[in-house]
Amino acid sequence: MRTFTVRHRQLSAWVVFAGITVAGCTAAPATSPGASSDSGMSATQSVSPTPSGSSSPEPFSASAGQGCRLLAEGLSTEQQAGQLFMVGVETSGLSSAARRVISDGAAGSVVLLGNSEAGSARIAALTEEIAAAAPEGMPVLVAVDQEGGKVTRLRGPGFSEIPSAVEQGRLADGELREQASVWGRELRDAGVHVDLAPVADVVPPGKTSSNAPIGKLNRNFGTDPGQVSRSVVEFTEGMQEAGVLTSLKHFPGLGEVTVNTDFGQAEDSDITADHEALEPFRAGIAAGADSVMISSAVFTLIDAEQEGVFSPAVVTTLLREQLGFEGVAISDDLGAAVSVGGVSPGQRAVRFFAAGGDLLINADPALMDEMLQATVDWAAEDPANAERLAESAGRVLELKQKAGLLSCD
Repeated sequence: MRTFTVRHRQLSAWVVFAGITVAGCTAAPATSPGASSDSGMSATQSVSPTPSGSSSPEPFSASAGQGCRLLAEGLSTEQQAGQLFMVGVETSGLSSAARRVISDGAAGSVVLLGNSEAGSARIAALTEEIAAAAPEGMPVLVAVDQEGGKVTRLRGPGFSEIPSAVEQGRLADGELREQASVWGRELRDAGVHVDLAPVADVVPPGKTSSNAPIGKLNRNFGTDPGQVSRSVVEFTEGMQEAGVLTSLKHFPGLGEVTVNTDFGQAEDSDITADHEALEPFRAGIAAGADSVMISSAVFTLIDAEQEGVFSPAVVTTLLREQLGFEGVAISDDLGAAVSVGGVSPGQRAVRFFAAGGDLLINADPALMDEMLQATVDWAAEDPANAERLAESAGRVLELKQKAGLLSCD
C-alpha cells in the first residue's frame, strides 16, 4: 500500500479556508501549558498551531455546531478523514512513526499510551512536542486514560495518586467532584485535553471476580446503577470545572463480560436497549459528558452479528436516537485490540464510521495509512458516505473547540 500523505494539501486548504469565511476556524495564541488565553481570533488572522493545554475550554455558542460543520464541509475528504483518527503515542516519547502520522495530518488527535512515572513537566514537554509536530493551523487533541487505581497512566511530581474507582465510589457526596477537579487541573497543566473516563460500566454483585476488564481491576464505581450514576456525574462535573473533556465508557456496558476486549473476543448476553446498566450513561450524558466510548464487545440482545463499534443498532439507534447523545462517539481501541483482529484495519475504520462513529482510536501508528486510505475510498463511493464523514468531522472540530483549541464562529 502506498504511503498516504496529505500534509501539503491540508496546510494550504485549511489556512485559506480559515482566512476567507466567517465560519472559519482559528487556533488559539500560543502560551505555556496550563495558561489561560483567548482563542476567539478573527477568521482573518493567521492560523498557527496551539501548544496543548494552552487555553481554557470555550463555551458553546448557539451557532457553534453549525460553524464547525461548515468548516468541516470546506475541507477536502482527506482532511476530514484525518480529523477522525486518534493515534497512540507512547508516554516515553514521540516515535518517528507517530510523528509522521501527526505531521502528515493523518490523525488529528492522540492518546497517550503506556504508564509514566516522570511527572507533569515531562508530559507537558511531550504534549508541546506533539503540538509542534502538527501541520500549521491544525491543532492536535491530546487524550489519556487517567481513571485512577490500576488505570492511571500519568504519575510522578505534579500528578496526584488517584484511588481506584471502587474507592472513589465510596466518597461522600460532593467529594469526588472536588477531587476530579484537582485531577483535571493537573492534566490540563500537562497539556492533556481529554480524560478517557469515567467508567460507567455497572458490575453486578457477585460478578466482580469474573468480570475481567472492569471488576477484577476495580475500575467500577460500584455494583448499583444509582451509585455508579452518582459517581459518573460527579467525576464528569469535576473534570468540567477543570476544563478537561470526558468520555463515558464502555457503551453500552462491559460490566458482565468475562473477557477483556484487549486480549480476546468478549460477548454480553444480558444488556438490552432498556437495561438498567444504561442508567449511568444516561446520567453522564445529562451531566454534559463530551464523548461516549463504544465497546468492541458483541452485545447479542442488541446486535448479535457484529461488535458494538461496528453496529448501527448500538451507535446510531441506541446511543443517538434512544439516549439522545449528540456529542462525539469514540471507539475503544481498533488498532491493537485482539477483539477486532479478524477484521482488516481498513474495514475496521469503514465499519465504525458507517455505524455512526466519529473518532477512532488506533493504538498502532503503522496501521494509519491503510485505515485512512480505506476511509477516503469509502467516502468517494457514495454521497451518503461523504455526508457521514463530514458530519463526524464537524463533531470532532466542535470537540476541539470545546477544548479551547479552535474557534468556530
